[in-house]
Amino acid sequence: MTTSDESLWVDDAAGPVVRPYAMTRGRAVAKNGFNLISLVVATTAVAPPLDVGVGPEHVKIVNICQRPLAMAEVAAHIGVPLGTIRVLLDDLLARRLVRVTEPAHTNLPDDSVFEALINGLRAL
Repeated sequence: MTTSDESLWVDDAAGPVVRPYAMTRGRAVAKNGFNLISLVVATTAVAPPLDVGVGPEHVKIVNICQRPLAMAEVAAHIGVPLGTIRVLLDDLLARRLVRVTEPAHTNLPDDSVFEALINGLRAL
């Protein structure tokens, strides 16, 4: 690998770059349609050991969700796209390591408004 090739896979500030599809084992669509403000809380105080199907991102989610967090906050803390978080939450739900509570139906703006807000805050 040449130096220019290596620069595509390593970010000086972040370290090695892992593509989102690698975290989700190629899955791009979540089974559950989580809302950006769905509350995520861990059902266990101890993160699961790394095992088949449980990656470091899963463990991070369980660790930070010891208190309820909105799905958008989880994505921001972990630093991965919302679509990836949705797939990872599917995995954790299947293992009963988290509980996701959907918000009460109210007249909320479209998800794109919240995504634009998050992107604007990140740009600050």
